[in-house]
Amino acid sequence: MDVRPQLIDALSALRDRVAAVRLPLPLPGAARARQTRVELLAQLDNYLLPRLKDPEAPLLAVIGGSTGAGKSTLVNSLVGRRVSEAGVLRPTTRTPVLVCHPDDHHWFSGLRVLPQLTRVWLPSGESADPGLDDRDGLEEGEDEDGTALRIETAASLPRGLALLDAPDFDSLVVQNRVLAAELICAADVWVMVTTASRYADAVPWHLLRTAKEYDAALVTVLDRVPHQVIAEVSRQYGALLARAGLGEVPRFTIPELPESAGGGTGLLPTTAVAPLRAWLGHRVHDPAARQQAVGRTASGVMNSLDVRLPELAGAVAAQHAAAVRLTGVVEDAFQKEGARVRRRLQNGGVLAGDARTRWRGYPHYSSSEELLDALVESLVALLHCAVTAADEQIRTTWRHEPAAGVFGLETAGREAGGWGPAEDIRGRIAMAVRRWRRVLEELAEEEVRQLERNSAPDAETVAALLAAALLGGRRARSAGEQLAERIGAHGALRLRDKGGELLTTSIDRVLHGERDRRLAPLDALDVAPEPQAELIAALSVLQKERGQR
Repeated sequence: MDVRPQLIDALSALRDRVAAVRLPLPLPGAARARQTRVELLAQLDNYLLPRLKDPEAPLLAVIGGSTGAGKSTLVNSLVGRRVSEAGVLRPTTRTPVLVCHPDDHHWFSGLRVLPQLTRVWLPSGESADPGLDDRDGLEEGEDEDGTALRIETAASLPRGLALLDAPDFDSLVVQNRVLAAELICAADVWVMVTTASRYADAVPWHLLRTAKEYDAALVTVLDRVPHQVIAEVSRQYGALLARAGLGEVPRFTIPELPESAGGGTGLLPTTAVAPLRAWLGHRVHDPAARQQAVGRTASGVMNSLDVRLPELAGAVAAQHAAAVRLTGVVEDAFQKEGARVRRRLQNGGVLAGDARTRWRGYPHYSSSEELLDALVESLVALLHCAVTAADEQIRTTWRHEPAAGVFGLETAGREAGGWGPAEDIRGRIAMAVRRWRRVLEELAEEEVRQLERNSAPDAETVAALLAAALLGGRRARSAGEQLAERIGAHGALRLRDKGGELLTTSIDRVLHGERDRRLAPLDALDVAPEPQAELIAALSVLQKERGQR
């Protein structure tokens, strides 16, 4: 194996880039990409990097398979005593058990492999190592959350070999299945166990195809085969393996025995497991065989990066493209509604309903305050209508975007996605418009103070006429004329410039604020383009290092 520090550094950098990937949007293929990311991290953290850093570490054979395949019985039989509780409903189903020679326990007691699992020593009065009699057992509930790795030592195992009894790959508990997949990623040798009744099931074949894809060192065990059909079942299983391109995989057959059901000691006869034990022992004792097994699995994982990393980078690019599309829909909707609001202002759209009635009756039948109140309410209604229309445009377009499913379009605009209930939206708009009114009134008061006191109009009148001139468009041309009559043409022009700038700023602040509220959940997902380029760059560096071997 290539164990140069430069290669390990390149792999470590690649691992960090993979860990930084985020795929939150529910795009087609995203679930598979997330699984690829999990598998990559598991293989890099639990196998490839630890193996390259410590090539002399013991060979780890992970015993995997479906429920009831006899994995624990096989492990116990290879060890020569019970170290893993057998049975379909065994209490240790959620807790993997690793067995190694006492001289090798330091390789696994630390966090070299499977760093996410807490190490605990399995209490046993049968330990071959008296120095481990005082080890701590499991705390109550510690083996029920899938975070513990039970470690046992057995002098009957050869030095340099460790066996790991994994949870069932088809467990009803999702966490068990996830943990089993992580454990198999830590293996130097994959030992796939199936039975005469289930060798054609999907679960074992998924594992076998995965091992073939990674070109891992693989062994299959056909367990619990009735004596009367052992030749026929073995022949059919071999044919299936050959058809799948796995005809050269070492295959061991164990007949159905009373011990297979867990009776008595729960150990199979030595003769039943002797061929598998001899095969594993040969990989440990023969340097060439060991190098072939370890090197094949490590190279297989390394070679698979050339395919899986670009696929992951493509999924990252698709996420960013979808985020850009979603963002564009929101920005386009609010841009269109902003332009519509400006057109409505020019056409006097605010001067409608009660506001128009108050303006027509001003100043004889409506006071300045009543006119201001009506204009403010009409502006609030116009802006609220614009935001509602933008929301509807967003919902309509987003319904055709799979990525938008993460925001719950059924309730978007009311409660989901940070948009908030309609009354909250109107309340925010009303607060912003009232703030604009207060500043407008302050401008009017400041302008009035500069006039001669005996000829100065009421500040509230100036504010009402200024608001009508700014909001009434063509329908309120006379408002500007009346304002000029009261404070002079220069003062009126100055006020209209300041008030117009203030109005534009306030409207933009309202629309931009609501737009940003709709974009905030998307921004929080942190879907960026950089991870794609970083993945490709890290893979390029790794390929260059491998080429320099």
